[in-house]
Amino acid sequence: MKAILLAAGKGERLRSILKTIPKPMVKVYGKPILEHNIEWLKSYGITDLYINLHFLPEKIRDYFNNGRKWGVKIDYSYEPELLGTAGAVKKIARELWGWGSKNFSSDMGTFLVVYGDNLLKYNLKEIIDFHFQKKGIATIVLYEKDDVSQSGIAVLSDKGRIIKFIEKPKPEESISNLVNTGIYVLNSEILSYIPDEGFTDFGNDIFPAIIKGRGDLYGFISKGSLIAIDTPELYKLVLEGAEL
Repeated sequence: MKAILLAAGKGERLRSILKTIPKPMVKVYGKPILEHNIEWLKSYGITDLYINLHFLPEKIRDYFNNGRKWGVKIDYSYEPELLGTAGAVKKIARELWGWGSKNFSSDMGTFLVVYGDNLLKYNLKEIIDFHFQKKGIATIVLYEKDDVSQSGIAVLSDKGRIIKFIEKPKPEESISNLVNTGIYVLNSEILSYIPDEGFTDFGNDIFPAIIKGRGDLYGFISKGSLIAIDTPELYKLVLEGAEL
């Protein structure tokens, strides 16, 4: 199975302190967040990796190169202008996988998308097994969080199907505490929902479109851990060695 690590974002909420390093390269417990995530994927046998780049791309490319040092294979996709989380996936699928051409192979039918700037520790086998059991277009890994104002939230049916998804809800829209981790298991069918050009986001555009079209979008509630360094205050704690 292939995995896309999204690493192109500028980390807008940390711009005042992250001027010379991309957010996924922030060190936590002695190594970059992105390196932790690559090692996490490798531990589950996922070694065919794709990373999108935009802000200071050489900082990531020069550090990881082809991935051989970590026992993985890494290909890169550079975005002169940001394409959004979904637009980045479509670009990789078209340019590196041959989506839309006769070269697109059926063994690319299911793949992972992981946000590269969150430190993630989840049981990936359970997540993938759940996805294949449900046979949906996509599975979003969710966790419980008190403050959902800066996150995407999901409302689930009794069978785990996502019936509503709201990105960064207003207080009156905060009807769930189940939050998007930035881990997706996707079938290639989802690529048909993503425009070929322009900025497109999973949370704002694609997931609501799947729900509106009554597509099978599922949520998996996991008990793993996530560290999202979203504010200068949290970043300062990391630099001081705090256990978040």
